[in-house]
Amino acid sequence: MDDLERDFEWLVSDWTEAGPGWQGPWRKVLMDEKTEEKSQLIAMHDLHHYSDSWMTAITKPSVGEALGKMIGPNVEVHHSTIHIKPADTGHPFPMHQDQPFYAHEDLRYACALIHLDDTYHENGEIRFLPGSHRNGYIKHITAEDDGYSTPHLPTSHFKHADTVAVPGKRGDIVFFNLCTVHGSYINQTDAQRRMVRVCYRNPENKQIVGQSMNRPGVIVNGRRPREGGLAESSDAKLEAKPNTLKTSGDTYGSDIQMNWGTGTSKL
Repeated sequence: MDDLERDFEWLVSDWTEAGPGWQGPWRKVLMDEKTEEKSQLIAMHDLHHYSDSWMTAITKPSVGEALGKMIGPNVEVHHSTIHIKPADTGHPFPMHQDQPFYAHEDLRYACALIHLDDTYHENGEIRFLPGSHRNGYIKHITAEDDGYSTPHLPTSHFKHADTVAVPGKRGDIVFFNLCTVHGSYINQTDAQRRMVRVCYRNPENKQIVGQSMNRPGVIVNGRRPREGGLAESSDAKLEAKPNTLKTSGDTYGSDIQMNWGTGTSKL
């Protein structure tokens, strides 16, 4: 962890930039006006291509073996991302699935959150809606009348208060599925909340659109089958093929029943 933290801080110093983060009307629901104006997110993709310590960590045999039991037996790295919630006004996340950002055909896809700091309510630990991955992809809000909106689920139906908090200690790894609904509160402390998300997939689980489309990753468990090999690289975006994702309803006004494992919610 000391090596990872040292390289993490170097990556942040040399390669990342702070920005306003995710956009959309949800910001006014989760933040007051003053906080919303100052809220920032520090992020960077694919840090394992910049640091040998991070490449070693995310390809660690024990991690590959664990993933092999969940989504395998064959497992490859899809991408990695730095997530930092800055002090005081660190970026909250609305409830969402990761599927809209790098859509795949099935559920053989898992993300690992590597904790560089202890997380708890005050600094915005990760929160999950139990059993939500079993429903598959749920239609997200992607645009509003006032312009572009980062994909997210409606705050009127998907609330942080209904989730289960999963705080972690420095060095902990928390795994979750591509279609698990999750989010987090704002960082209210005077210190950063640092985390790295590493996503893994079964190489036979074909990507539909999105980030890292058609790019081979490092195999961390098993092998890459030749059948159904990788196509030519593409910069396709999710918005380019809105009808390629399997959704549980065309509109939020539909009569959709979703069983989260802790109760049933009707949209």
